[in-house]
Amino acid sequence: MALLTRITGPRDLDRLSPEQLDLLAAEIRTFLVDAVSKTGGHLGPNLGVVELTIALHRVFDSPKDKVLFDTGHQSYVHKLLTGRQDFSKLKMKGGLSGYPARAESAHDIIENSHASTVLGWADGLAKANEVLKKDDHVVAVIGDGALTGGMAWEALNNIAAAKDRPLVIVVNDNERSYAPTIGGLANHLATLRTTDGYERFLARGKEFLERTPVLGKPLYETLHGAKKGLKDFIAPQGMFEDLGLKYVGPIDGHDIEALESALARAKRFGGPVIVHCLTEKGRGYQPALQDEADRFHAVGKIHPDTGLPISTSGLDWTSVFGEEMVELGKERKDLVAITAAMLQPVGLDKFAKAFPDRVYDVGIAEQHGAVSAAGLATGGLHPVFAVYATFLNRAFDQVLMDVALHKCGVTFVLDRAGVTGTDGASHNGMWDMSILQVVPGLRIAAPRDADQVRAQLREAVEVDDAPTVVRFSKGAVGPAVKAVGRVGGMDVLREAAAELPHGPAGMGGPLTDVLLVSVGALAPMCLEIADLLQAQGISATVVDPRWVKPVDEALAPLAERHRVVVTVEDNSRVGGVGSAVSQALRDAGVDVPLRDFGIPPRFLDHASRKEVMAEIGLTAPDIARQVTGLVSKLDGRFVSPAVEPVRD
Repeated sequence: MALLTRITGPRDLDRLSPEQLDLLAAEIRTFLVDAVSKTGGHLGPNLGVVELTIALHRVFDSPKDKVLFDTGHQSYVHKLLTGRQDFSKLKMKGGLSGYPARAESAHDIIENSHASTVLGWADGLAKANEVLKKDDHVVAVIGDGALTGGMAWEALNNIAAAKDRPLVIVVNDNERSYAPTIGGLANHLATLRTTDGYERFLARGKEFLERTPVLGKPLYETLHGAKKGLKDFIAPQGMFEDLGLKYVGPIDGHDIEALESALARAKRFGGPVIVHCLTEKGRGYQPALQDEADRFHAVGKIHPDTGLPISTSGLDWTSVFGEEMVELGKERKDLVAITAAMLQPVGLDKFAKAFPDRVYDVGIAEQHGAVSAAGLATGGLHPVFAVYATFLNRAFDQVLMDVALHKCGVTFVLDRAGVTGTDGASHNGMWDMSILQVVPGLRIAAPRDADQVRAQLREAVEVDDAPTVVRFSKGAVGPAVKAVGRVGGMDVLREAAAELPHGPAGMGGPLTDVLLVSVGALAPMCLEIADLLQAQGISATVVDPRWVKPVDEALAPLAERHRVVVTVEDNSRVGGVGSAVSQALRDAGVDVPLRDFGIPPRFLDHASRKEVMAEIGLTAPDIARQVTGLVSKLDGRFVSPAVEPVRD
C-alpha cells in the first residue's frame, strides 16, 4: 500500500501521475477486499467506484465543493481518500460507519442512507450557493438503481428548471441496485450504454473532416450544432436533454483520464449537467463478479481468496418468511408479492423462482409499491409487500390514505424490525409500530419465533378488508418459545410461580405482582426477566399478544389481576405498543401502574445489536432491576441503591 498510505486528503492525489493513479486504484481494491472480508460491509459497490471516486476528488475540491453520495454504501473509497484508513472496526462500536458520517469528517455532507434523496439535497445546496453568491460546486453521485425512485425525478424536475444554476449529477450506472435494475429507466440507460454515442461520433467525425479541405470545418460545425433529431438517431439521450439537462457520456467509469475530462467539462458548464458513467459492480474481485445475485453488495466476514463466508448462522427470520411464502403461493393463486428493488434481501427470491409471473419489483419506490398493492387488492388479488421496516416510513401516507382508507387487503411484511445495529441510525426498524398505530383498521403481528412467523403470516393473508403487518427481526431466529396457555388471542408464555407470595387480594383472589407483555422477538428476554424477578420473590406472568394492534380485549381483565403491567418492545417508546396498552387500560377503567420499556426517542449509533441494547437499557437485568424497584415501592419497602432504577 505504498501509495494509499501517503494519501491523507484529496489534494494528495494532485501530485500523482496517471500511472500512479492506476496503481493507487489497484491498491485500494486490494485494501477493500482485505479489510471488508474481516468485518463485513458493502464490498461490491465500492469495488465499482474506485476510479470514479479518485477522479471526483481530483477535479473537485472537497469539502469546499460538496460531493454527495446517494445511499452512501459506495463511500468507502471516499473515506480512504479523505484520510480514514483504519477499517479494523468498520460498522463496529467506536469504528467507522458503513455510510458517510458527519461526525467522522468534514468531507461527509449527508449521511441518510435511504436511497433516491441525494438530488433533493443537491438541489437545495445549489440554491443556497446561488442565494449566498458562493462559487462552491455541488456534485451528486447517484446510482441507476436509485434513479428508479420517484424522489429522484421530483428533484430532477426542479433542478432542470434553473438552466444557469451549476450542479453536476454523476450517474454511477452499474446496471444494479442490490440486484439488476429493472424498469423503463433501466431500459433507457441500457440503450445509452449500447449506443456508440453522439460525442464519440463527433470526435471521430472531426478527425476525418479536419483532413477534408475547404468543406471539412464548416461541415463539422454544422454537425456539432445539430439538434435533437441527429442526437436521438445516434444516442437516445433526449430524455435528459428534453428536461433541460446537459448530458455527457456514456463515460468508461474505470478510465480515470476520461472521467476527469468529463467531470472537468461538467464543472465548467455553469448549469445542470448529467455525467453518465459506466461502472462494474465488484470490479477486480472474481468472487464478486461471479455472484449473480448481487455482486457481493453486502457481505459478512468472508475468506478473501474465495469469497466464501467464514461461518454460517442458523435459520434466519427472512428465510422462514421466504419459505412460507412459497408454500402459500402453492395454495393460493391470488397471492402476489411486491419488492422495492430488494428481491433477495427480503426473502422473495424463492417465490419469484417458483411463481415468476406473480412477483413485482417496483424499483426503489416504496410509495408506488404501496399504492400499486392497493390496486392489486382492489383487482382481486392479495399482495404481500416485503420491505425493510425502516423503509416503510417512506410510504406512510400511501398506507394510510390508499390502502387503509380503501380497506384493501394488503399484507406488509417488515424485515429488519427493531434494533439492527451495525448499519446505524437510518437502518434501525424502530418506528413502524409507532407510526402505524394511528392507521385505522390496520393490524400488526409481531411473531416471537419461526413457528409464529409461519402462523401469523397465514393469519395476515386471510384478512381481505384491511391492511395487515407482520414484523420480524434481523439475523438468526432462536428456538421456538412454546406457549403454556391462551387468554383471548394472547399466548401465555409463563404463569406466575405458585410458591411465590402474591400481592393483596383482588378480583378472583390474590394479585400476581407483574404482568409482562412481551412483543415479538423479545420473548426470551421477557422470560429471563421473569426468572430474575422470581429470584427476588416477585411473581410474574408473561404473555405474548401476538397481534399488538389492536390491543387484545382480554388484556385489560388480565392486567386487573396484576399489581404492575410492564411492556417490553423493540420499537420506540414514543407511541409504541406500551402507549397503546396504556391507553387501552385507561379506556377499560383499569387503574394499574404501567412501565413501558423500549427504544428511547433518539438516533442510535452503529454498534452490534447486543451493544446497542445494553446502551439503551433494553436488557433483562436492567429491566428486572427497575421492575424490582417499582414493586418494592408499592410494598412500601426500602429500596437499596443496588436495585434503584438506573435508566428511564
